[in-house]
Amino acid sequence: MYRALRAEPTEEAMRSTLSKIVAVVTAGAATLALAACGSGDAGASAQKLRVGTLTDAPPSIYLENGTFTGYDNELLRDIGKREGFEVEFVGTEFAGLLAAVATNKFDIGSSTISTTEARKKTVAFSNGYSTGFTSIITKKGAGLKDVGAFNGKRLGVVQASVQDDFASGKVPGANVVRFPDYNAGFAQLKGGSLDGWVVPKDIGQKYIDQNPDLQLEFGYTVETKDTPSAFAVRKDNKELLKKINDGLAKAVADGTVARLHARFFKTEPLPKELEQGGPGLPVQNPGV
Repeated sequence: MYRALRAEPTEEAMRSTLSKIVAVVTAGAATLALAACGSGDAGASAQKLRVGTLTDAPPSIYLENGTFTGYDNELLRDIGKREGFEVEFVGTEFAGLLAAVATNKFDIGSSTISTTEARKKTVAFSNGYSTGFTSIITKKGAGLKDVGAFNGKRLGVVQASVQDDFASGKVPGANVVRFPDYNAGFAQLKGGSLDGWVVPKDIGQKYIDQNPDLQLEFGYTVETKDTPSAFAVRKDNKELLKKINDGLAKAVADGTVARLHARFFKTEPLPKELEQGGPGLPVQNPGV
């Protein structure tokens, strides 16, 4: 019997086979590269985090045409893109926000939250992204220019806010009236049932600008730089805390924080620590 002779592959066939092998290897490498993307890539596979926030505190946090926006929330969106997570904002009341973060109902709290020592017992805070002032808004001509003038006066605050702490502890004799959100307190001021409304100055300025016919003014203002605003996370979520701090540091370094602040705050100065290339506003979390 004769053994069949095997034809040698032609040069064209060899080139075709080699091309197929290269294509398969290239496709595999591309797949691995996509799978490896994480930090800084908020694609379809990015982790989605629930963020508790308010709806009525412009320019920091508010709803516009059904979308959560404001300085705080746009900054958090930017941080998420840098660090590989997406954010899903959920409107809530401030009084229960920190407890909701601590019990994992929300992954992050974004609500111009002042980093007081009392609050650090419940949650951990990122480094600071703004400072500000606490103000008491009154009717023009009321003559209420110092804390002593509010003895016996009705002061409206958002329940459990740092303004609640201020009115309760540093305005002697004031009758503190608590509300679930800013709009509810403003409605009472507008209706004349409050003598003063205690708010962050930037939020108060926005309400004054939007309601020129009400003849409102700042009665008393105090700086709150020792407790910068920061994002809240669960105490044991150290990985998320690190991501937020890393993304925030990058946003300070490249000027994103400065640009967002200028976009939302027309008259409020940016702290020097948050200017492009600045050192930031470190926040210490005991035991974290």
